[in-house]
Amino acid sequence: MTDLSTFPITRRWPARHPERLQLYSLPTPNGVKVSIMLEEVGLAYEAHLVDFATDDQKTPEFLSLNPNGKIPAILDPDGPDGKPLALFESGAILQYLAEKTGKLLPGDPAARYETLQWVYWQVGGPGPMFGQVGFFHKFAGREYEDKRPLQRYVAESRRLLEVLDGRLEGRTWIMGDDFTIADVSLLGWVRNLIGFYEAGPLVEFDTLKNVPAWLERGLARPAVQRGLTIPARP
Repeated sequence: MTDLSTFPITRRWPARHPERLQLYSLPTPNGVKVSIMLEEVGLAYEAHLVDFATDDQKTPEFLSLNPNGKIPAILDPDGPDGKPLALFESGAILQYLAEKTGKLLPGDPAARYETLQWVYWQVGGPGPMFGQVGFFHKFAGREYEDKRPLQRYVAESRRLLEVLDGRLEGRTWIMGDDFTIADVSLLGWVRNLIGFYEAGPLVEFDTLKNVPAWLERGLARPAVQRGLTIPARP
């Protein structure tokens, strides 16, 4: 049986199935990228809730796996050369899982890099920008009298949505006919922007030509529906 006891994170979140990939996460837009991916590729895993309400992400055990103190993170007992691999950063995890399973990432080198560019685009653009809209529109930032930060992030979020809308013109998914990690990386964020953040009217979401239908198609996938709720919130 695989021994993960040398990893301090397993002291706080014991592995009941140490032979399976261990997921440490919360169903946030970043967190669900990995749970959706795992559901899509059918890889056996065990999910552990990292509860922000109790600052789980700041504990020494979690920081031993991810010194940046953010979710998601994984511990794969069957990593490269059969050795355990600890990994954080959602984009890196998506790429790793795609390469490990041979799924949701094209084998053709040119198409592979084209897919990865959209994953990195999400990590550097929609993720941070949509998150700022959420802060300044729904959370503490909404109390700020100066509305210029909100206006800035709303404008940039709209611009990014237009980029995505243009990419989806004539395509079912970001890479065409095939659902890939590019779609996985973006679905939770677009869903959150118009849902939990309630910012649809701000970014004029309904005026987009292609993104709304793409989002509907993505959210209809059974694996996506499952992944959006993993790990279950307390």
